[in-house]
Amino acid sequence: MESRHVRRVGCALALLSALAMPAVVEAQRGGGAGPAAPAPPARAVAPKDLTGTWVSVVAEHWHLRMLVPPKGDFSMLPLNAEARKLAGAWDPAKESAADQCKSYGAAAIMRIPGRLNITWASDNALRMDIDSGTQTRLFNFGGQAPGGRTPSLQGYSVADWEGVPAADLRARRPDSPEDVRGGLRVITTDLQPGYLRKNGVPYSASTRVEEHFDRFKEPNGDDWLVVDSIVTDPVYLTGPYITSVAFKKIPDRQGWDPTPCRANEAR
Repeated sequence: MESRHVRRVGCALALLSALAMPAVVEAQRGGGAGPAAPAPPARAVAPKDLTGTWVSVVAEHWHLRMLVPPKGDFSMLPLNAEARKLAGAWDPAKESAADQCKSYGAAAIMRIPGRLNITWASDNALRMDIDSGTQTRLFNFGGQAPGGRTPSLQGYSVADWEGVPAADLRARRPDSPEDVRGGLRVITTDLQPGYLRKNGVPYSASTRVEEHFDRFKEPNGDDWLVVDSIVTDPVYLTGPYITSVAFKKIPDRQGWDPTPCRANEAR
């Protein structure tokens, strides 16, 4: 029952996210009504509270997420010939210490089973700690990525609240009720090359990752976080790679188990 619901919601969100432009960005352009007031802190106007600890629920593609896929398994990936050639030459026995984290970058890490712990690092930065691979992502509100950044495993992520008009966001207070329309959009660039899958499927430094985070509750009280991801890479992909993953909220830090990057194990 839960898995069918998660798949249905995830697919719908993925289709919508591929077509929709964030209402917040459009509304804040001003429309000729004079200079817009400074944007309030993202934490104060958050339409949904994403903080807390969340655990992966693997409802589909179990053999691709819970196991290291066999060499040459490129199912559901829009790879070009060069990507297939490189992945076909992958040899796990030759993975160096520096290669252990190549499948833990922002383009792939949300599909690795594990736990997320989400907190506010500041009023305009949401922090996500991930126990698989002991990684940290930072979602920065308030503008575009600055130029001249050094590529990194998790890249640079720009975030905004989507689905809620700017005027409504500005009127919100920290104690305002959650808005069922609101979600989080994150755009990540400045990535080091890495693997989309642990079996050596590559992505390049030109990769762009767009993610949409939505939280909702079931009637039985279960609290879900669904993350739809659109990965584009002009170097190795022939089209967007769209995925949807689900996480269930658990008591803070329950089962928290930071582990190092492991090239030859699922986690």
